[in-house]
Amino acid sequence: MAAKKKPKIQVRRVYEAPEPGTDGARVLVDRVWPRGLSKEEAALDAWHKDVAPSTELRKWYGHDPDRFDAFAERYRAELATEEGEQALGDLLETASGAGTLTLLTAVKDPALGHTRVLAEELKGRAS
Repeated sequence: MAAKKKPKIQVRRVYEAPEPGTDGARVLVDRVWPRGLSKEEAALDAWHKDVAPSTELRKWYGHDPDRFDAFAERYRAELATEEGEQALGDLLETASGAGTLTLLTAVKDPALGHTRVLAEELKGRAS
């Protein structure tokens, strides 16, 4: 049985125009729908809100750069739960065969967002 090809994982803002040649599977990974964006404009393949941080964690973090390390640790703990593991598996399944998995978020600075942590976790599993 041949091993599945591991997807390339990238992060983009959902408000950026789709890049059909390079985006692969476009998956929104925010818990809430992005403001002012129609489903057609988003051009999603899927919306996996269960892989996003809990509402409580997201509100606690508030995108405060001084809290990022603690946020990342708490978010990784959420992803390590049975529900988190299932959500990660579902997300990777969505990307299977696409070559590239584009994690989409409405966060203004993805470098300080949950998608940074999520991409790192997925890359660790996909290797």
